[in-house]
Amino acid sequence: MPKSRTTWSLLVGAVLLVILLGIGVLPRLRQNAELVAASTAPDAGIVQVSVATPRRSDGPIDLVLPSNIQAIEETTIYARTNGYVRERFVDIGDRVTAGKVLAQIDTPELDQELSQARAALAQTRSGLAQARASLTQAQANLNQARAGLEQSKANESFARVTADRFGKLERDELVAHQDADEKRTALAAASATTAVSEANVAAMQANLGALEASVEAARANVAASEANVQRLVALQSFQRVEAPFAGIITARGIDRGALITSGSGNGATWMFRLAHVEDLRVFVNVPQTFVRSIAPGQQAQVLVAEFPKRAFVGKIASTAGALDPTSRTLLTEVRLPNDDRALLPGMYAQVKFGLVPADAVWVVPATALIARSAGPQVIDVRRDGTVHYLGVQLGRDLGQSVEVVAGLSGGERLVLSPPDGLKEGMRVAAEELKRN
Repeated sequence: MPKSRTTWSLLVGAVLLVILLGIGVLPRLRQNAELVAASTAPDAGIVQVSVATPRRSDGPIDLVLPSNIQAIEETTIYARTNGYVRERFVDIGDRVTAGKVLAQIDTPELDQELSQARAALAQTRSGLAQARASLTQAQANLNQARAGLEQSKANESFARVTADRFGKLERDELVAHQDADEKRTALAAASATTAVSEANVAAMQANLGALEASVEAARANVAASEANVQRLVALQSFQRVEAPFAGIITARGIDRGALITSGSGNGATWMFRLAHVEDLRVFVNVPQTFVRSIAPGQQAQVLVAEFPKRAFVGKIASTAGALDPTSRTLLTEVRLPNDDRALLPGMYAQVKFGLVPADAVWVVPATALIARSAGPQVIDVRRDGTVHYLGVQLGRDLGQSVEVVAGLSGGERLVLSPPDGLKEGMRVAAEELKRN
């Protein structure tokens, strides 16, 4: 009996051992057989990849760019003359019209200088009047001298005729030699008188030219004095500091009694800052990708976080016409009305453009992109099952997908999450991924 039990135990142990060996060995044999079959199959070594086709972006593209709101006109007002602030009529927040007096400046030194300039002008005008009187007197004297010259010439002519007549009578011995000599002496005296008159006329003409030059110099002095007076009068008018355009006082830099220096250089004190806020402008930098879709006259929405339920509508007023070579962006100005003055200059805002792409824009999964030193690329699986690398130009990043603005035709099958070691021309087994 004990012998039969031992035999039975041995048989049971052998059966269990066979079963355990079957459980452990058979799967290994089956796996080895599958590996051998896979290694000898025609498709051995082909990588399995998932692919998806690009999807065309429908409708306009919403391009949102950050920006700052600015006043359509904004300037810092400086004094145009030196002095002390006598009165200030406005403060920050005050709305002013064009030409409104903002402050009054006392200019005692300028006032005194203007008085001296006016006195100098009166003096030069007096000198001009005196020079003109001298010129008039010289002209009268010249006319009188010319008349005397004409009289002397007439006397000389008469004396010559008389002398010639007495000379003939003397030769015919009809008159005494004494009488003929007297007539010749009278002719010589008349000729000398004529010469003196001619010299006197020449001297008076020269003096007249000098007096005319003196009058011109006096007239120039008067013009210079008048210009100086006008300059000082203009400077004196700057005692009234006026608003160059309608707007709001956004800052004030002076108080009553402050010393003011004219100009805007070093040491000059600015008085006010004025901004026109009924119309605003926003400058944005549009990326090169969307430059072809930007044109003056297009509408744009200005979004401000403080007004979540309100979009302010403006229009593109102008563009820079050239790209910034550093950022490759186009400076674009958007103008928008602000009649209710809800927006304030200096606010942060976002500008939203609804752009119609100039060319086809495709949307691809973000996992299809490969970052390379030469730029972003995607992998296309061709009809023969080989892969080909394509360079693309990207648009907006939509999170799980990305816009491609150049480099695709729409018929590509793009590899998603490309495995390492996937080389140009390698054969793959592509599985189409259905997209919603």
